[in-house]
Amino acid sequence: MKDLTPTQIIRNRKLGQEHTEEELQFFIDGFVSGAIPDYQMSAFAMACFFNPLSKDNTATLTRIMKESGDVIQFEGVDNVVDKHSTGGVGDKITMICDPIVAACGLPVASIAGRGLGHTGGTLDKLEAIKGFNVFLSTQEFVDQVNSSGLSIMGQTDNLCPADKKLYALRDVTETVDIIPLICASIMSKKLAEGVTGLVLDVKHGSGAFMKDIEHARELATWLKDIAEKNGVKCHALLTCMEQPLGRFAGNALEIKECIDILQSKTCVENNIDFYEDTRELSLELAAHMLLVGNKYSTKQEARRAAEGALTSGKAYEAFIKMCTAQGASDPHDFNIAESTTTIVTPESGHVTAVDTEMVGRANILLKAGRLKNTDRIDHSTGVEWHFKIGSTVKKGDSLFTLYHSGDEHLESAKQMLLESVTVSDFNIEPPKLIDEVLA
Repeated sequence: MKDLTPTQIIRNRKLGQEHTEEELQFFIDGFVSGAIPDYQMSAFAMACFFNPLSKDNTATLTRIMKESGDVIQFEGVDNVVDKHSTGGVGDKITMICDPIVAACGLPVASIAGRGLGHTGGTLDKLEAIKGFNVFLSTQEFVDQVNSSGLSIMGQTDNLCPADKKLYALRDVTETVDIIPLICASIMSKKLAEGVTGLVLDVKHGSGAFMKDIEHARELATWLKDIAEKNGVKCHALLTCMEQPLGRFAGNALEIKECIDILQSKTCVENNIDFYEDTRELSLELAAHMLLVGNKYSTKQEARRAAEGALTSGKAYEAFIKMCTAQGASDPHDFNIAESTTTIVTPESGHVTAVDTEMVGRANILLKAGRLKNTDRIDHSTGVEWHFKIGSTVKKGDSLFTLYHSGDEHLESAKQMLLESVTVSDFNIEPPKLIDEVLA
């Protein structure tokens, strides 16, 4: 290893050669310590864009990045699981499926993230609940999972410092959209959680990072293979983000939706239950979590168990238990903005398409999301929609309800939402919620 140099490793990547484990270890260790400067890591990342790492090299890089900081270990339990979503608009599934799985007796350890860009973040949503603490120490996280079977927290400074430093660099050097580096970033954090099983919700469509199913399938396959090469049992679901999920986008609004579903409530308007897709995806992901956690041997058994945990109220109890353990004595203690504005349909017809990313960006204008990490969000604001793809609408019908604090950017958000919906004189079949399962 003493003969290795950063320029030699960059050259090897530029030429598309396979790296040795020693090369990757040397480069990551040097980058984390500061011995290898940002400009050389930037050169390496750009070389990865033109000559991507192989899966074997990516699996090795993932393990090295995982081991750059603390690695959580759970003692006395055979299996611990988690779920990861690639993000979307109205994606609040974690707060439902995690309690379902915990209520079935399988420990869930989740290190979640914040929203950035048009997608929401689990930590921001949980912080809408008064007192909820996402800043746990590693030991507090372990103790809570061991004692109550469920905890959701943010990434600590000592967890995957290589990924934290590398992602910040990729973000400003236009090297984010490289599948091997995406996989290493996602999986290094998940592996550092100490989980034995992982379920991936890889989304595609207008509101997803991957706009088409082919690229989503490629990413899902890579993520699944990298997990399994590192000894973690993994299932991946390809799911649709051609329209917002559920009924609401916005932090407190999404918590309301989650609690409603955990309490077996519905949200029916024009003969459509707007909670149905959120509920169904939560149950499916929970069933696969129970499978990768070896709690059940068949999908039918796992699904029945998940449904039982939800309808019996045990999943809601697990959610309350987690909230209480993390400082929120009343999970219903959140604020929703009192000022509302309704957008009506300008013409009659059928909803045939939604620019879901635009809905997410309108949400940002209402301060429910952030464009950069330093932006402050307003947990009380957000967007409610009154349609699904395939809905029939009449001129003057409610299309969106905006929850806002003040009128800043309100007109821009209204215009953006109006432009996000396509109303046609013909109708189409609603898109499938789940397209494929890689298991």
